[in-house]
Amino acid sequence: MPDFLVISAELAWPLAVLLAWLAGEFIHRWTRLPRISVYGLVGFLCAQAFPDLFATEGSSPVTLLANVAFGLILFELGYRVNLHWLRINPWVPVSGLVETFATFAVVYLIAHLWGLPPMTSLLLASLAMSTSPAGVLRVVNESRSSGQVTERVLHLVAMNCVLAVLVFKVIVGFWVFQTSGSLTQAISHSLIELVASALLGAIFGMLVPAVLRHLGTLARDGTVAFALVVVILVAITHAADLSPVLATLAFGLTARHRRVAFTRTVRNFGAIGELMTVLLFVFAVSTLSWNNVLFGGGLALVLLLARFLVKTVSVAAFAHVGGIPWRKGILTGVALSPMSVFVVLLLEQTKYAGIVLVDELAAVAAMTLFMEVIGPIFTQRALILARETAQE
Repeated sequence: MPDFLVISAELAWPLAVLLAWLAGEFIHRWTRLPRISVYGLVGFLCAQAFPDLFATEGSSPVTLLANVAFGLILFELGYRVNLHWLRINPWVPVSGLVETFATFAVVYLIAHLWGLPPMTSLLLASLAMSTSPAGVLRVVNESRSSGQVTERVLHLVAMNCVLAVLVFKVIVGFWVFQTSGSLTQAISHSLIELVASALLGAIFGMLVPAVLRHLGTLARDGTVAFALVVVILVAITHAADLSPVLATLAFGLTARHRRVAFTRTVRNFGAIGELMTVLLFVFAVSTLSWNNVLFGGGLALVLLLARFLVKTVSVAAFAHVGGIPWRKGILTGVALSPMSVFVVLLLEQTKYAGIVLVDELAAVAAMTLFMEVIGPIFTQRALILARETAQE
């Protein structure tokens, strides 16, 4: 019996990933729904059915692989951000700032009126600011979408991620300060950590293209080189208690502006990238507890509706001055619905500092599960209605 349990635990994750991939392929072909909506649902059901087999620690191989997969996605997102375009059309970053902080204010107000403590309300609001880059980018790549709405969504997602990490880390820093009384420890989990993470990513973003150009292998070996550096960045940031989100985003952003051109294969990191994506979505939702989902479900629905309306209205308000019709502005806001994977991994990273926030943020579990399934569907439908997908 012990041997059987050991074997079952070792096979649990590979079988769950295989099952999620098969379910995603079949359901996508039957319904045309995004595959990632199915991946997360399968992961959640497997984890609830066999909780002991899918229990993971912060240093487990599955957790590390999930963070590497997220790092590859963030690298690609950072690469697709065009700073020159943002300077030419400043209304895009303005709309991003407005919708992000308006979401923070509205979610905080609702959570506080619901009766949650101020610090918990602040943490909820900071997480609600974000949009999942994994969910949006996967839908964009799967539907081969391109156009005004697609580009705006990707740039706004990047802004959401950076601002959410900044605000979340600052709030967690104050949380640590209140519990430990150490101002130094609080600062180490906020601004200094974030600046060091971005700087680390930028340094790699300058060094790697330069080395590849010197070797004359940029076109041939770009995929392997950048994937390996993402792995190294994730390992370094976890070891040094930095932010892998900002480090990998800065890496991709700097690499793009070092005049590095990528093929479509490099962007998706090939079959390995596809496999890592399935693992990422299965892992993210497997960390959720059904009890927390039920306990926080009511508040989660209210917060998700408020978040959806605020983001949609805020982005649409700047559509005309930003150079697109109101309709496309509304669709851009709708496409910002996903938030699942980003939130889960951000909460997982706080465990390295000895801070467990999952029980205090039960509403986040419900929000994550809901948006894991329906968020990518909103993004897909918005891109289809904008007539920017390969198959409408």
